[in-house]
Amino acid sequence: MELGNNYVKRTQKDYSLHFKIQLVKEIEAGELSISAARKKYGIQGYHTVKQWLQKYGNFDWENQTPSNMPKSPEQRIMELEAKVKLLEKQKAQLERQNYISDQKSIIFDMMIDIAEKEYKIDIRKNAPSEQSGNTQPKKKKA
Repeated sequence: MELGNNYVKRTQKDYSLHFKIQLVKEIEAGELSISAARKKYGIQGYHTVKQWLQKYGNFDWENQTPSNMPKSPEQRIMELEAKVKLLEKQKAQLERQNYISDQKSIIFDMMIDIAEKEYKIDIRKNAPSEQSGNTQPKKKKA
């Protein structure tokens, strides 16, 4: 059965550990049901989400009670590694955005320099920081 050009068969390996843990937290916090989470994130299988809940959640599936057992060191390390990867990715994105902003600023300065030279006008004004003509200090309201 073909579902059209948009259908993509996924496996659990297609989802990051960080994503799985975040989804489990949302479900356990009562923000989403399993069905709602599947719809929101486009997850095809009910059992996929259930396996994540069993693997990463704080619920004792054998006794059907919330588990207060601390996570294993391996589990904690995996969570922290996922967080580190996410933060590194976010840092790289921010650094890229900063680089692009710096480049735009340089280009805009060059364009202003060219316009000032070409049209013999001062675009950059050496005005005080307040744009209004009033140079009197503002009085605070009581």
